[in-house]
Amino acid sequence: MTLAPGRSDPMTAPTTAPMPFVRPDVGAFLDYLNKLPGPRTHEMEPAAARQVMRAMRDVTDAPPGELAVVRDLSIPGPAGAIPARLFDARETRDAGPAVVFFHGGGWVIGDIDTYASFTAEMARQLDLPVISVDYRLAPEAPWPAAPDDAEAAARWVATSPPELGRAITGLVLSGDSAGGNLTVVTAAALRDAPAAVPVIVQAPIYPATDASRPYESFDAFADGYLLTRDAMTWFGRHYAADPDHARFSPLVASVAGLPPAVIVTASLDPIRDQGRAYAAALALAGVSVTFQEAVGNIHGFITLRRAIPSSRQDVAGYLRAVKSAVLAAEQPAAG
Repeated sequence: MTLAPGRSDPMTAPTTAPMPFVRPDVGAFLDYLNKLPGPRTHEMEPAAARQVMRAMRDVTDAPPGELAVVRDLSIPGPAGAIPARLFDARETRDAGPAVVFFHGGGWVIGDIDTYASFTAEMARQLDLPVISVDYRLAPEAPWPAAPDDAEAAARWVATSPPELGRAITGLVLSGDSAGGNLTVVTAAALRDAPAAVPVIVQAPIYPATDASRPYESFDAFADGYLLTRDAMTWFGRHYAADPDHARFSPLVASVAGLPPAVIVTASLDPIRDQGRAYAAALALAGVSVTFQEAVGNIHGFITLRRAIPSSRQDVAGYLRAVKSAVLAAEQPAAG
């Protein structure tokens, strides 16, 4: 056999994985990020890491913009009041669904303010009230404090409390990363013990769904793509969850009977395969799933729309899919 110039014999050539596609604006942001001086997240105390995330907000994301309603709330929780914030593009509205949103940050960092730009955009694009929940963080409140607060907040919203000023007919649960995990865990809790109104859509964004076993993406994107192996180890140590428990790794339990899902992952994300696996498990269980992957993008892109402009299209596509899922869920009731 004669090989063309520059070609190797496939029987003897070393097998190396192809380089993943990285969008130009993603590559530029990663170059900037990886050259920044100073300690990394896993080298800080939690309080310092939280301050860094807040400081980066104005660099990486757009301003929240104007809304008709931005109002702080206090939700009764299992260990005291849970702070929350209502975002709504309308001052008044008829009865309808509401979004309950859980921010990301590895259950250790992140808060309502660092996600205010995204939740404001979600309220505008979905034309739904969004309640952003400031659940307790580790290590001050380790697992299962976060899922306990998330479930309590969702149940409270489902009761149509007067503070919301409207009747709630269904819940849309959403969140990213750690908040995506809380979305899935809360959806399962409300499947098993229903709230005052049903969860009509679950919409986790690059969710953590299974810490009980290894996934290839964990090694493939362990360093250099914003979320690192060291950071995930640091988050996990502080959160101190049981990797084999369904309230941390929901894929270890049955997903049958869960509400319709919209799931988005990022192709350059160490927990990408956990989101893919969750979408596949739902589909195999007969649950309606809309799956999207932000190809060439990284974990955390929903709060990086200024730093990575192409993320705006990923966010817009996700919100269109959620809006479609909500409309589809409401059709039986309308009929």
